[in-house]
Amino acid sequence: MFSPLIAFLIAGLASPGPNVIMLTSSGARFGARATWPHLVGVVIGTGIIGGVCGLGIGALILSQPQLRFTLQCISAAWILWMAYRMLFPRKSASQKAIERPMTFFEAAVFQWVNPKIWAVALAAASGYSIGLTPMGEAIRIAAGFSSVNLFVCVFWTYSGALLAALLNNETRWFYFRCVMAILLALSAILVFL
Repeated sequence: MFSPLIAFLIAGLASPGPNVIMLTSSGARFGARATWPHLVGVVIGTGIIGGVCGLGIGALILSQPQLRFTLQCISAAWILWMAYRMLFPRKSASQKAIERPMTFFEAAVFQWVNPKIWAVALAAASGYSIGLTPMGEAIRIAAGFSSVNLFVCVFWTYSGALLAALLNNETRWFYFRCVMAILLALSAILVFL
């Protein structure tokens, strides 16, 4: 019952996008253990978006061009802001960089403006329905999103943590952070496609 949906979700969620970039970067900078609240926030947040699309709310948003454009602008702005913050961490009064992993709540809320998650969720809801009630489809898609994304997020977080050995000085870390911030900023273009 789940296999075509699961195959689609693996292809859609495992490819690089904002979550993959941020989890890899966080795993590299803070370690896998410190990144777990971020990771769980992504898993829960994507499950909620999948469920919402299974209920048909995503189709409603797509049918309202002004609302869709407003949400696209908010999404792009937030992604660009996060890329900026990745490249230029906040400074404290002593001017030392204050860096921390994303919290559970921040990661879960970010999914509402993550264009890749919306695109995958809308495609899953419209292309992989099996004729259940709207609530049944919502639960099925939410469960598929959360289960697949758990494995995807763990893979990318731990891949980032493995990179930490290569990023053993501030210069290497800065270059890695630049590449990740640029990739994240470029992903904002996906909002309008």
